[in-house]
Amino acid sequence: MALANFTSSSRSNLLKPLAPVLSFAETLRRPISTSTDPLIIETSVPFTFHNCEPPSRSVETNPQELISFFRGMATMRRMEIAADSLYKAKLIRGFCHLYDGQEAVAVGMEAAITKKDCIITAYRDHCTFVGARWDPSGGLRGTHGTPGWVFEREWVNAFLQEGGRILWRTRDRRSSDGMGTAEWRAAKNPAYYKRGDYVPGLKVDGMDALAVKQACKFAKEHVLRKGPIILEMDTYRYHGHSMSDPGSTYRTRDEISGVRQERDPVERIRKVILAHDLATEKELKDFEKEIRKEVDQAIAQAKESPMPEPYELFTNVYVKGLGTEAFGADRKEVRAVLP
Repeated sequence: MALANFTSSSRSNLLKPLAPVLSFAETLRRPISTSTDPLIIETSVPFTFHNCEPPSRSVETNPQELISFFRGMATMRRMEIAADSLYKAKLIRGFCHLYDGQEAVAVGMEAAITKKDCIITAYRDHCTFVGARWDPSGGLRGTHGTPGWVFEREWVNAFLQEGGRILWRTRDRRSSDGMGTAEWRAAKNPAYYKRGDYVPGLKVDGMDALAVKQACKFAKEHVLRKGPIILEMDTYRYHGHSMSDPGSTYRTRDEISGVRQERDPVERIRKVILAHDLATEKELKDFEKEIRKEVDQAIAQAKESPMPEPYELFTNVYVKGLGTEAFGADRKEVRAVLP
């Protein structure tokens, strides 16, 4: 889901096939380092584990992947900041749950899975879609909203918020606060990775993209060979629960600022890239300027799109060929009398 989803779009846009969207590494217009020579980088903090042996803290990556992580997370960050402004300008309506601060979960997970692996998103899912190779200019053309999707495959990545329950082969993204309540006030035991008791669990620094990648690779292998596992991605959202939540009644602005300074996922990857001489500071800033232009173009495209016809509400509700018909307004007898 992306910026064009939040505004309306024409029937031609709704029905035309999506342009092929490549992975972050493939979409680099001017790759600074295309090397795939392995680099070994240690995670920021150790994994905390329950009923299992943790994966190694030494993560194998390469320059191309690190650059793609930076570009991907910087795109997500810029997109969410733009969505904040568009919502305040009343160009986005309804619910809007922003993802900034949690970008490492999206890119790290995507680096560990394949097209055969599936995701059940929570409602805070804009960047999950972008991480899965959707373009910021739009994927569902304004028809979807923010509820999650699910498809059954070999294993499933399921995102739950603090109030959720984890049932099978899942991972949990934790952002420190529930809808409007600090976790220490709502949970007797905030060690969510232990909630399954006999189900193995792993607590991961969800603001370290390399740690997320390592944990997700470990979890996938565990699920396919042994069974379910719970991953707690310890991350932090910079915005409130939604746009109606200032996000400062249950935490201080100093706390938010402190997390930005110490754990920000984009800045962490920037430091890794600079430390290994994979790019200069100027080159990374040039990347960010390109990203700003891309997001601005997506906004312009969304604003220029005409309002859709009412019957578009019933378009693409289900995958064609399944023989499934929605109840209510999607029934044939109702559609027949609509303008």
